[in-house]
Order: sequence, then structure tokens, then C-alpha cells
Amino acid sequence: MSELLDLQETLYTSRNPTRRWLHRSRRARIEATLRRVAGQGGGRALEIGPGSGVYLPLLCELFESVTASDVEEAFLVQAREIAKEHPNLEAVADDITASRLPDDHFDVILCSEVVEHIPDSAAALRTMRRLLKPGGTLVLSTPQRHSPLELSGRIAFLPGIVQVVRLIYREPILATGHINLLTAATARRQLAEAGFEVLESDQSGVYIPLIAEFTGQHGLKLEQWIERRIKGGRLSGLLWIQYYLARA
Repeated sequence: MSELLDLQETLYTSRNPTRRWLHRSRRARIEATLRRVAGQGGGRALEIGPGSGVYLPLLCELFESVTASDVEEAFLVQAREIAKEHPNLEAVADDITASRLPDDHFDVILCSEVVEHIPDSAAALRTMRRLLKPGGTLVLSTPQRHSPLELSGRIAFLPGIVQVVRLIYREPILATGHINLLTAATARRQLAEAGFEVLESDQSGVYIPLIAEFTGQHGLKLEQWIERRIKGGRLSGLLWIQYYLARA
């Protein structure tokens, strides 16, 4: 599990401009959303699947009480380390598809890059709705099913190919573990069926194989231009991440 922590920390400082941009831009977008929904501060926040804990210090700054829940002990250990400097943070072992956390308890739930790891994302979303107070807010992000990055990832980890990919990047490369990639239509349907009202939605992130690996900043500028051109249009399903701000 230490490899997973190393990987998550590397993503934001990657040597590869595209890889670094994809993850930093997602983090900046989610942080900006959290600042908006926190308003004047106070209340209770829950992060489901905090990973290496990149959002936990900000959540602790914005909310009176923060809970980090995960099923992976390594991520809980990391959250407890962060809690040493943030006494309003508690790390708990909990499965979001069958949570033991209290109903109608949280003002905000953050779930970023988690539901793609859960076979039954619909059950997870129903639980999130149950844990939120009436009128509470869900901040959700997850990869899009047909994005080139996800499609390329299936090829990249084939035997023989993954060794080449690691030589190109020269930094931690691990299988994503994405077993439940959603289209935007499926994500919206599952949110609605769970009882959420979608207030805002967006997509971001372009990855072009080979361009991303071999053309550096020039390739990144091309990818950013393409993102601006297709965002909100018929081809927006090719963007990497989908974001939702939803109300319980």
C-alpha cells in the first residue's frame, strides 16, 4: 500500500507536464468548489476515500469537524498522521456501500476519484444521500468511461507494455483499479435515483497518447486548447474527469 501513497503524491509533481496538469487542475477545481460550499465555515464534512489526504488540511480549515473514511488501512494511517496537526479530523474505517456512520449527519461530503473503484456505485451514492443532512452538499468527481486516458490505461498495463510505460515516465506507474467507469448519463441517473439534485456539472482534462509522453509543454498547450474547444459540446465525453455539485 505504500506504493499507492507514493503514486498519489507523485501525480501532483510528475515530470510529465500532461500528467501533472491533469491532476493539479482537478485538485484546484475541487478545492475552489469546497471553498464555495463551505461558505462562512462551520459544520461537519466527510471525505470518502481520502487517499494520500491532499484535501484533508483544507477541509479541516473550512469545517469544524472532518471525518475521513476509507476501507484501506494505509490511507487511514495517512489520515491519522494529518490529524496530529488537525485535531478536528477523525479517521474511521468504513465501507460507503454499507456505512455505519450516522444518518443526516454531514453538511458536506467530498467523494473524489472513488466511485470508479466501487462495483456498486449506485449503492454508494444512496448511502451518501443518507449520511447528508437535508439540503447538504455532495462534491463528486470521477473519470469518464470513454476518455482517451482511461481507454489508453487498459492497454498500458498489458504485460510487456507496462515496463515500457515505466521507462518513459521514470516514476511510479500502477494499475488504476478502475472497475466501474461511468458515462455522464449513468452518473446523472444514479445521482437522481439516490435522491440528489444536480446543481452544477462540468468536465475537464485532455490526454492524447504519445503527444502527452513525447512533446512536453508543446503537447500540453495543444491538449489545453482542445479542452477549451470541446468542453460543453458533443465531444465532452472525451474529457477525463466529470464533476458534480449536488444537493441532498
